[in-house]
Amino acid sequence: MIVLGIAFALQTTSECSAQAKKEAATETKEGKGFDVLKGRWLRPDGGYIVQIRAIDGSGKIDAGYFNPRPINVSKAQATKESGKIKVFVELNDVGYPGSTYTLTYDPKEDVLRGIYYQAAMKQSFDVYFTRMK
Repeated sequence: MIVLGIAFALQTTSECSAQAKKEAATETKEGKGFDVLKGRWLRPDGGYIVQIRAIDGSGKIDAGYFNPRPINVSKAQATKESGKIKVFVELNDVGYPGSTYTLTYDPKEDVLRGIYYQAAMKQSFDVYFTRMK
């Protein structure tokens, strides 16, 4: 009985270790998936720029927004939904109180596409951003 108990304990420890490695690999993979967002993105219809400086493991983005002067970014977050990378950016500045971007990354075209909600006008617009080289 004692030998069987030790074997079970070793198997459980080894299963836990394998599970931990799998979870770490998933987190690393997801983190690398968000890394593709880093850089400067241009909205061609107006010269607006979203700069994604860094993204932490939870998807929180360190971002800047320029038109052409800096506009305060109150929140920026990346998520994965159904295998797609989504980006949410909320602005909070003069002329931009609560305006948001809800974007999806298109890896084939290397663009961010989605909706810009202009809160002051209460209107939504289809927009896209191209990566600046």
